[in-house]
Amino acid sequence: MTDARLSFKEMCAEFEVTPRTLRYYEYIELLQPDREGRSRFYGARERARMILIMRGRKFGFQLEEIRQWLLIYEEAGTQAQIDTFIEMADRQLNELHNQQAQIESAIKDLVHYRDEAMKARV
Repeated sequence: MTDARLSFKEMCAEFEVTPRTLRYYEYIELLQPDREGRSRFYGARERARMILIMRGRKFGFQLEEIRQWLLIYEEAGTQAQIDTFIEMADRQLNELHNQQAQIESAIKDLVHYRDEAMKARV
């Protein structure tokens, strides 16, 4: 990651998010870009935070969880943030495994009913 700052438009393009999404992340204090007049600029810190936000969203974490997790680094440091991440990851892994089991069950049931319908065709 370079030290160069990105404009608002460049940040949206780099992370493939809409301007509305980026503004919302600022509104809920996930990001705090440098401001020069009406322009916003994103340095290495904000870009690193955005990587973590996007990763957290990919794994299904809520934005408030991500915000709280990012605050831990500022308030208590790296080790506390790592410990919290492990707890969050364990909870989310359990949730994803539960969802996976539900999906697998739904697929099995749907295949069964589809097969039954195929047999009943005239």
